[in-house]
Amino acid sequence: MCGFTGWLSSERDLTRERAALAAMTETMACRGPDESGTWVRPSIALGHRRLAVIDLPGGKQPMTVDTPAGTVALVFAGEIYNFVELRTLLEKHGHRFRTGSDTEVLLRGYLEWGDQLAGRLNGMFAAGIWDGPRRRLVLLRDRLGVKPLYYFPTPDGVVFGSEPKAILASPCAEPVVDADGLRELVELTQPPGWSLWKGMRSVVPGSMVTVDDSGIRTMSYWQLAAAAHGQDQRSTVDTVRSLFADSVQRQLVSDVPRCILLSGGLDSSAITGVAAESLRDQAEQLRTFSVEVSNNQDGFVVDPVHAAPDTPFALEMAAHVGSKHEVVQLQAGQMADPAIRRAAVAARDAPTFGQMDASLYLLFKAIREESTVALSGESADELFGGYKWFHDPRIATARTFPWLAAGLGSFGIRGSALDPELVRKLDIPAYVADQYATAVAEVDHLDGESGTTRQMRTLSYLALRRFLQMWLERKDRMSMAVGLEVRVPFCDHRLVEYVYNVPWALKSFDHREKSLLRHATSQVMPRSVALREKSGYPWSHDPSYESEVRAQARELAADPTSRVFSVVPRKWLQEATSSDRPDDVSTASLDWVLDLHHWFDIYRPSIAI
Repeated sequence: MCGFTGWLSSERDLTRERAALAAMTETMACRGPDESGTWVRPSIALGHRRLAVIDLPGGKQPMTVDTPAGTVALVFAGEIYNFVELRTLLEKHGHRFRTGSDTEVLLRGYLEWGDQLAGRLNGMFAAGIWDGPRRRLVLLRDRLGVKPLYYFPTPDGVVFGSEPKAILASPCAEPVVDADGLRELVELTQPPGWSLWKGMRSVVPGSMVTVDDSGIRTMSYWQLAAAAHGQDQRSTVDTVRSLFADSVQRQLVSDVPRCILLSGGLDSSAITGVAAESLRDQAEQLRTFSVEVSNNQDGFVVDPVHAAPDTPFALEMAAHVGSKHEVVQLQAGQMADPAIRRAAVAARDAPTFGQMDASLYLLFKAIREESTVALSGESADELFGGYKWFHDPRIATARTFPWLAAGLGSFGIRGSALDPELVRKLDIPAYVADQYATAVAEVDHLDGESGTTRQMRTLSYLALRRFLQMWLERKDRMSMAVGLEVRVPFCDHRLVEYVYNVPWALKSFDHREKSLLRHATSQVMPRSVALREKSGYPWSHDPSYESEVRAQARELAADPTSRVFSVVPRKWLQEATSSDRPDDVSTASLDWVLDLHHWFDIYRPSIAI
């Protein structure tokens, strides 16, 4: 896992821009703490920071191959899980390898297959490839969007990087946020290619962007397409079991310590159980980690998102497989610490999800002391129908994004803090309606597909192509901020393609969420875990967290110099934190205002609407 950046220019001599490239590359130091490298030619400059995971001595980047027609150079972040098979195939085509890294397999794979390379890859990846013979740049991103990649068109080329901060460190881009940027901060719909920063784009998952003298073009190499499903229930469960086991086994490959993020829920327990089986013959004890926030055991509060505390289930699952388990204990004061909030905002390049991001950052920081690679359960709920809104007929027929119909939107929390005139200009309802219409129009349906089948395919598509993106982004940024690589076995594209096309009646055949996954993996976990009701990521119910957030917000309200007051009325914050109105404004709203304050202070953005 790594971070990279680059600059393509037809008019500048980039050999004179080494200081700028160094500054851009340095912003990726947290993603790659082990090594740094640059490669500069007059029209192309590449920078890379490496987190060494596979072939520790041999995977240095930027990596180049000289051909008779010119040099091909690569910067890459992620993991190619089928690199051994691809290497064997390339060797049969006459390629000779200098290293044992998946990086070189990617580079030589491009030499052999060109634009057809992406379709052969199984992995999570983002890459920038300078094709010297063709005088073009290729930006490539994995099918589900596990690894991020952004680019900023310039009058004579493009600047790109694993995170926006690398691009903003260049002399080409200014930190400007327009109306659409603000709209997406307020209500999350995750349009493809969206970036918070004006003029900046993200490479759409499953696509390739090429840049040459004729301009910038985007080509899709993978789509979430509809296909007929011809297997019965037993065969479907068996196929899911096989695909999932293969994905986990591939993603366990590492030359550094690895672990599993084990919450005690079905998703993480499935990964843990399959991983334990895979490692049993290697006599290797599996490491697992879970998180417990302050006051969450004794003072647990049942709500629509949290059905039961995680720790008892995580400990039961760890005992079942014999893993070396650690419960990372987090206190309210840690999660409310302004330094942690600031670190999370800097990691995201944007305001965060408050205590949920702070706790995830602290969890990953603790895990990084023991492991460099972790496996996590993202996308299982989106893929197998785990969210409650999949099972609510009112939401299936709602003409908006299902998470918004389920009351999980943020407009009430975030919009309430903004200047009312700004909110009027943003017209969030119209923005959401437009995004929803665009998203639904993308869905590929089978001929004759109608009724519930059509509705549930649409919900599944929205979950996988929109909702999942915000969770993958969150997990990537919080983990890479501390140099931890997180892999996501449920994002294996083979598993996604297969399960996406299983009819809804078969996905929910036992009238519970995630029927297929439960029946495919129940043999590797205790019955109590397999039958556990879904519970969301934990947050603190400790009153001291709310008290600390309100105290910080009160202190902010007393500071008229904060640039947050360009979008949040200072009078509103003063009234919201007054001692005689302690409960009128939610802690989540104040959390977001504090995030905004740190974001304005770090990035000094201009607001252009």
